[in-house]
Amino acid sequence: MAWILIVFLILLGGLIAPFGDLLGTKIGKARFSILKLRPKKTATIVTIITGGFISAISIGLLILVSEEFRQRLFVDIPFLQKTLEESKKALLPLQEERKQLEEKINNKEKELNKLKSDVKEFRRGNVVIKRGQTLFIAEVTSNPNIKLNLGKIYNSADRYVQKIVIPSKKEIQNILLWRPSDISEIEGVTQKGGSWILLIKSATNVLKGDNFVFVYPELLQNKTILKRGEVITSEILENKDLDYKNINSTIKTLLRKTRDKIKLRGSIVNEITTRGNFIKKIRDSLNINQNKKYLLEVVSLKDSKTSDQIIVELNITKL
Repeated sequence: MAWILIVFLILLGGLIAPFGDLLGTKIGKARFSILKLRPKKTATIVTIITGGFISAISIGLLILVSEEFRQRLFVDIPFLQKTLEESKKALLPLQEERKQLEEKINNKEKELNKLKSDVKEFRRGNVVIKRGQTLFIAEVTSNPNIKLNLGKIYNSADRYVQKIVIPSKKEIQNILLWRPSDISEIEGVTQKGGSWILLIKSATNVLKGDNFVFVYPELLQNKTILKRGEVITSEILENKDLDYKNINSTIKTLLRKTRDKIKLRGSIVNEITTRGNFIKKIRDSLNINQNKKYLLEVVSLKDSKTSDQIIVELNITKL
């Protein structure tokens, strides 16, 4: 059907076009005039009208014969125009979102630049507090005035940290920033009774001159770690180990094992204090006795709790 229509339109155009041209020529020769125009211009107007007539007949035939053409002309085109208008309206919120997104990107770029600046400060060595560093240690014992006692601890920690971060500032301010839930958790646990050790730790790296330090708590039960006279670790020295170089190496290893052991028990102390001139004592014992085996022991000199100083001595006994 479509091919027949196309052929018909071509033939129709071919027939009408010469007719229009012939009509224009005859009008020109007859020197016919419309609206007082010159005959030549009149002939041109007649030719134009003939061309328009061809187009009108072509469109009319398409509308009459082709259902698809009618669908496209009277349904699809208005629908597309309506869709275009709706798309323009829908584009407005997207443009607004784009603007907001660009603002967010600009803000992120500013944050990134600040982060780069902080990294530069870190590399210059201006970090005075490291992430996870313990800033303050306090013993907390449950009592009716526990909230008041905790408040005094927080104030003491504030003053201590301010001296580290802003030493030049004379006015005391609250420099520590806590999560309210952390404060509530501390109060809730300590009100249940018992003795506790409160560790206040830094949540971020802190540069000298910063106005605030974000912190978080760690609450440990204040329990007995060592008892006086308790043998913490021991090592047997045999005849082949009795030179002073091996003895010094054995003592260092023994003290390291002692530190690891008390850490596992819950002590927060990093260093062990030794009492007595145990090196001289061991040497004198080796010079007097020529046994093949000796027992070297690390003994606690006092009762020690979670945050207490660890004080030990080394004893050597012949076997």
